[in-house]
Amino acid sequence: MSFFLGFSYIIISNTILENNLRLYYKIINNMSSIFLISLIFVGISILVSATLKGKFSQYSRIPLRNGMSGSEVAEKMLRDNGIYDVKVISVAGHLTDHYNPGNKTVNLSTEVYSGQSIASAAVAAHECGHAVQHAKAYQWLTIRSAIVPVVQFSSNIIQWVLLGGILLINVFPGLLLAGIALFALTTLFAFITLPVEFDASRRALAWLNTTNIASGEQHDKAMDALKWAALTYVVAAIASLVTLIQYILIFMGNRNRS
Repeated sequence: MSFFLGFSYIIISNTILENNLRLYYKIINNMSSIFLISLIFVGISILVSATLKGKFSQYSRIPLRNGMSGSEVAEKMLRDNGIYDVKVISVAGHLTDHYNPGNKTVNLSTEVYSGQSIASAAVAAHECGHAVQHAKAYQWLTIRSAIVPVVQFSSNIIQWVLLGGILLINVFPGLLLAGIALFALTTLFAFITLPVEFDASRRALAWLNTTNIASGEQHDKAMDALKWAALTYVVAAIASLVTLIQYILIFMGNRNRS
């Protein structure tokens, strides 16, 4: 190799190395910002969750005027909406309440199932709100249920795909793009969940008020409890969207550099 070619090779190699270092520095900065944003939203999520638990604890000490338990409230709401093929069962855990459209069960945590409080009534009615959505083929619930299997699969591999995409962004940028697509799906799922949760609470509160199970001041307390429950989904959706944008910026930055 001649001196000129050797010198040129060194210059080209150094240029490539320099460009790669700039890219990696930029990626590290972007990853740092993603980490920082994640920490911020984790903090907000912890604050909202703590407030929700506080509200639930507070309203769990206020009994319903009619003395109905959460399971009785759930059974009545289902009957009032002409639903007789959904079972109300008790499950272990704290705030583990959910509706399962697969086996048509309203699953209430032990304290909600047996509790005779405003909190128990609000949570039980909310979960029955999902059962009503299912019975009436509420479009957003139908869409969410349809993409659940895909989201469950993607959530198991997404962190590894994104990590591999970042590390191999120069060699195989398509891997990061695939990770972004998977993450976009989970973000879409988070936003589809919002109207589902808000509508279930709306149905629950309207029914509680109409039947006078929780009216007046008790209705306001039930509304407050469900509002904080809904905020947990809002925070999760916004956090997912912001993180998605950050990954897109990393991908676009590398594409522009290329």
